Amino acid sequence: MTAPASPSPFTTDPDDRDEKQQYVLPLVVHLEKTDPPARTDALETSARAVLTLLADPRAVGEGEWAAAVHAWEDARIRKVVRRARGGEWRRTGELPGITVTGQAAEVRVFPPIPLDGWPKELAKLQVSGTELDDPEGYEAPEPDPEVPVLWLNPEVSMSAGKTMAQTGHAAQLAWWRLDEAQRKEWEASGFALAVRTAPAERWAELMSGPFPVVRDAGFTEIAPGPTVAVEGGTRYCPTPRLRRP
Repeated sequence: MTAPASPSPFTTDPDDRDEKQQYVLPLVVHLEKTDPPARTDALETSARAVLTLLADPRAVGEGEWAAAVHAWEDARIRKVVRRARGGEWRRTGELPGITVTGQAAEVRVFPPIPLDGWPKELAKLQVSGTELDDPEGYEAPEPDPEVPVLWLNPEVSMSAGKTMAQTGHAAQLAWWRLDEAQRKEWEASGFALAVRTAPAERWAELMSGPFPVVRDAGFTEIAPGPTVAVEGGTRYCPTPRLRRP
C-alpha cells in the first residue's frame, strides 16, 4: 500500500485563500412535505454524496469538473444545502450532477460553482426549512467498527441542512487522509460510514486526539468552533480511532 495522502491535495496558504475566487459545492436534498427522510439518513447520505463527487472520474485529472473542483478546494471550502420537492426536484436532475440515495434520503450533489454563479434552477431553492428528525423513540445503533464515524459536537445545535454540510466537510477531511488504495476500497463499499452525536466524554477524547475535525467559521447559525470529528473504521477509512478492533 502506498504512503498516505497529505491532509489536503493543495498547498495554498490559508491566509491566501480568501484572495482567490470563491466557489461553493451545491447539495440539494429531496424533501417532500408528506414523507421527509429521517435526519440521520439525510446526514449520512449528504456525506456520501460529497465523497461520490470527489471520487467521480469527471472530478479528477482531465475530467470536465476537475478545474472547478480544484478551484473550490484551493479556496475556502464551502458547501450549501438546499431543499427541493416535486417539480423542483425533477428539474435538478436535468443539471450535471450525481444523485446519491440512502435508506430513504436522496441528495443530489453538483460540481462546484462560483459563489455568484448559481444556476437559476438551484438559486430559487430554499436553504431554510430543512428541519428533519429521526422517528420518535429512535435510538441509533452502535456503529459498525469497520466504518468511520462522523461524531457531531453534542454542545452545538444546527439545522439539518447546516449539519448535512458539516458532515460533508468531515467526509472530505477523511478523504484527504487516505491513499489511493484506501480510497478505492472505501468507494467499493459505497462509502460506508455512520453519523452519530458524540457523548460528552467521547467528544472530549476526540478533541484531544489526532482526529480530523471540522471547525466552522461561524458565518451562519452557530458561533465559530468545532462541529464534527472523524473517527476511523478498522477497514474503511482507517484514520485515527478511539475504539479497539
